[in-house]
Amino acid sequence: MEPRTIPNLRWYVLTLLFLATVINYVDRQALSIAIPVIRDEYHLTNEHYSWIVFAFLVAYTIMQVVSGKVIDWVGTRKGMAIFLSWWSVAAVLHGLVGSALGLGICRFLLGMGEAGNWPGAVKAVAEWFPPRERALAVGLFNSGSSIGAVLAPPVLAWTIVRFGWRTGFVGTGALGLLWLIAWFSLYQVPEKHPRLSRRELAIIQNGVSVEPRANPPVRWASLFRHRAVWALMAARALSDPVWWFYVFWLPEYLKRQRSFSLSMIGMLAWIPFFTAGIGGFFGGGLSSYLIRRGWSLGRARKSVLLASAGGMLAGIPAALTGSASWSLVFISVATFFYSSWAAMVITLPTDIFPKQVVASVYGIAGTAAGLGGMGFTLITGKVVDRFSYLPVFVAAGVLPVVAAAVLVTLIGPIRPLGTLVNSETAGVGAAGGR
Repeated sequence: MEPRTIPNLRWYVLTLLFLATVINYVDRQALSIAIPVIRDEYHLTNEHYSWIVFAFLVAYTIMQVVSGKVIDWVGTRKGMAIFLSWWSVAAVLHGLVGSALGLGICRFLLGMGEAGNWPGAVKAVAEWFPPRERALAVGLFNSGSSIGAVLAPPVLAWTIVRFGWRTGFVGTGALGLLWLIAWFSLYQVPEKHPRLSRRELAIIQNGVSVEPRANPPVRWASLFRHRAVWALMAARALSDPVWWFYVFWLPEYLKRQRSFSLSMIGMLAWIPFFTAGIGGFFGGGLSSYLIRRGWSLGRARKSVLLASAGGMLAGIPAALTGSASWSLVFISVATFFYSSWAAMVITLPTDIFPKQVVASVYGIAGTAAGLGGMGFTLITGKVVDRFSYLPVFVAAGVLPVVAAAVLVTLIGPIRPLGTLVNSETAGVGAAGGR
């Protein structure tokens, strides 16, 4: 007897991608919540902390390219399992170290594993969702980063106060192992899934050309012939550092500049990440709504991108106001629009490139993002120690506007490329069409 089909199975798959992203960010945020305690224990400066964060970003940057290529090679099911297992073990190891150096090594290992989440999730969205639903699907799974960041401050602050910072790392690291059980039980590509109905398979393939299996493998280096790849690299190199700043430095900023206690951080530091979660829904939902209203794919994506970049300017008055409450409000507005922006940027590889290389393209752009984040993180530590947070907040407000201008100018019209080829004729202008 054949197994019964599961109605709307693609949304169950999306739920697992969302949960993986939640776990990713709970593991990632554990350090930023614990660092006020760890800094006092190890007598670390802001610059020391920036180097620990830098260790994470080095590994994360290197593995963006590697993880994308690995996932395209072994498939989404195995690839996601490999990387989630790796980062879960690395998270547990944080609670076993006895020095700042050991902490930096663990951050490096965590970055190696966590880099695989987004290339894998974006590839899964490309496999399971038709183009008209992809921006919403990306916004939904990517909101897991915000929800994870929302959960981390109260849960980890309470755990640290009650049981110590080491227990917090061990507890969060164990979450991923539970996720793996559900992942192996549910995930397959749609064409092979025994629980997927023919009706839903038709929905998934609506508007998507089925790529012949006889296509030769695409050389990784050939992807750099497409100007869309360079546009995504530039945009993410300029904009992703803004998110890293809020993720890694917000608790420190609230404690050192706004005199928040660890308990207050636990009670209030989740708010900017909650608004970020709403922003992801907003950006993805608005883009999908505009397409349903008859807007072209390119016009809808670019309009949301430009509006979201302008909204991130709200981060500048966060450092200027004398009120801690208003500072948190402005930061929350900036993170809202960052997630709206991110929903578009993450979706663009699925709009333009065929499924066989989506994870690789995302990984290449992610590497550029990591390089930008690495530089910005080291500069942040030096600037804060020598001057103040104000120049960093100004940069965090202006950089997304520059990123939007570069992206819209360089990427050109947006449409699916179809099947990629390795010939020299696949030039930089191949991403044309709206």
